[in-house]
Amino acid sequence: MAPRRVNRNVAPMVCEHLAQLEQALIATNIPITFRGQPWTSNCREWVYFACWLDRPAIRARFALLPCVIDHDHQGTHDGQESGLVCTACHDAIMGAHAEYRAALPVFR
Repeated sequence: MAPRRVNRNVAPMVCEHLAQLEQALIATNIPITFRGQPWTSNCREWVYFACWLDRPAIRARFALLPCVIDHDHQGTHDGQESGLVCTACHDAIMGAHAEYRAALPVFR
């Protein structure tokens, strides 16, 4: 299934633990490549951005609570991603996996 294209001018919809980060990404005009429930019913709102997320820099810039954890997935047939997941609300902000970031902008 092809990713849904989303208007990046939409209001942020992820939980309060990730909303500030989502707003900052939208403000930089990095394209959203998918927004919705990507995997299972255990996932709520996941937003994928066409960039690589520099998680150490993001953690230094934003006051993320301990419920926001790092996430990496490098699938052999189901795609790849890297980002931050809220374990309390099951929302996430995703970008490209580090091994596939060469041609993408970096968000810090």
